[in-house]
Amino acid sequence: MSDTSVTLGPLEQVDGRWTVGDSRRPGGAWLEFRADGLYPHARDSVGQVIPWSRIMLVTRCTLGAKYPKGSYGLMALLGGLPGPWKGRGRGYLHMTLRHPYEDWLAPFDRHPHWYDLTDLALFEALLTQTTNAREAQKFGDADWLNRAVERLARQQPRPRTAHQIQEAVTQTRQE
Repeated sequence: MSDTSVTLGPLEQVDGRWTVGDSRRPGGAWLEFRADGLYPHARDSVGQVIPWSRIMLVTRCTLGAKYPKGSYGLMALLGGLPGPWKGRGRGYLHMTLRHPYEDWLAPFDRHPHWYDLTDLALFEALLTQTTNAREAQKFGDADWLNRAVERLARQQPRPRTAHQIQEAVTQTRQE
């Protein structure tokens, strides 16, 4: 039995580990935030830890397609609806790594439930602001991440504009 606490879009804590994507799907792809770095779990391969110090930028999180025109492709919309498409599709964290410099897509399988759009925007803002501040290692601190996700996910009233979302994340990161 796994223990799931608060979630923020595809980010959730399962059995004390912070993951992005559906970590319970057999043979699925998902990401794990560890103290030593980002660990990708993939269907048919052994992952290699990407140390937090290598992550230079996280530019965006997309759902349904690697490079949709917006942030979400058609599969992102269908994947949250009941029926045959439920839980189908992938998400991607778009990153720039250093030493050597490279663009990297970190794939994950979406959960079989709908992601709240505000939660997705808060998750993306948390990723981008924290890495842009050169503090990616904070994602490996389970206590810090738990506090940040709790605060953002339970915030009332919910931020509705891009400015309010950025402000909410800035305040959360400063606490």
